[in-house]
Amino acid sequence: MPADDLERFMTDAFAALGVPRKDAAVCSDVLSTADRLGIDSHGVNRLKPIYYDRIRAGLQNTVTQIEIVRDTPTTAVVDGHNGMGHVVAKRCMQMALNKARKNGLGMVVARHSTHFGIAGYYALMATDAGMIGITGTNARPSIAPTFGVENMLGTNPLTFGMPTDEPFPFLLDCATSVTQRGKIELYERAGRKMTPGWVIDSKGKTQTDAGLALNGLIACTAALTPLGGIGEETAGYKGYGYSTVVEILSSALQNGNYMKALSGKKNGRNVPIELGHFFIAINVRFFTGDAAFRKITGSILRALRASRKAPGKKRIYTAGEKEYLTLMARKKTGIPLPESVQADLLAIRNELGLTRYHFPFERRGRNGKRG
Repeated sequence: MPADDLERFMTDAFAALGVPRKDAAVCSDVLSTADRLGIDSHGVNRLKPIYYDRIRAGLQNTVTQIEIVRDTPTTAVVDGHNGMGHVVAKRCMQMALNKARKNGLGMVVARHSTHFGIAGYYALMATDAGMIGITGTNARPSIAPTFGVENMLGTNPLTFGMPTDEPFPFLLDCATSVTQRGKIELYERAGRKMTPGWVIDSKGKTQTDAGLALNGLIACTAALTPLGGIGEETAGYKGYGYSTVVEILSSALQNGNYMKALSGKKNGRNVPIELGHFFIAINVRFFTGDAAFRKITGSILRALRASRKAPGKKRIYTAGEKEYLTLMARKKTGIPLPESVQADLLAIRNELGLTRYHFPFERRGRNGKRG
């Protein structure tokens, strides 16, 4: 499906739910960016189960009230009051960039926010401004600590964006777990088995059935493994440590919620998941010239790609390169939509009365009309 058409539909869907039109455009831009870059686990795939359903259930406010709790020339603390996480996050990164333009560095943290889509979107805001961007967020507990089986930490991405002299920036946007819930959802929808070592059950045994893993994560009888995998032999303690860093930076600086308080449950009832985020902008012009920084960064990346390749391997990639190639390809091919996502879009369209939309994947009936 053409990315622009999909983005327009998502904007109208958010607006029909009560999100102010300007904010609805921000939310759909974040989701559309994920799809354009090939990060399908965080694009339109998340529209219904994360945002639509939570708004319908009263677990997320459509009108975002952003309160600046503390503000200094280089830092700020923001309260998002359970509004749209995309809107909160974009405002926070813009504040960090404004501070970095004047003072070289800017850091803004948020509390009482909600799911904000791909962290890379906000790092790319920094690279678009010629700056380094660093961001992260905590999330519902799903990672077990090394040698543990209880889901305690979120997938907690730690994300970096850096401008280069190439057509695309360096962008490292990764969860601190081996995989994350969105990818498991894709495997479940496709009926695929997961790689052993991604998820463990309450006895520490690996699970490969995506459906069972998702149910286990919800019931807290299964957990994701940290980057590096199970135990210490493959350095799982490193992912565990980085996930903890993100958890601290997403809660302690802003006096926000953390770990089990982000479960979305309280006294057996569903409650808002009040997430915390952090955003750092570094103005390279306060350290060196913009062109010099871009050239050295680009040279490092090109040297890595030009290094000797393993037998049978044709290409070495650097972070952000595959996303750029996907972006270029999808400008021509559009966004691929699994049947389950197609069904979600049809349901949302019909429930919200957005009947002017006719999707290219809809089949025509025997009478030639769209079915």
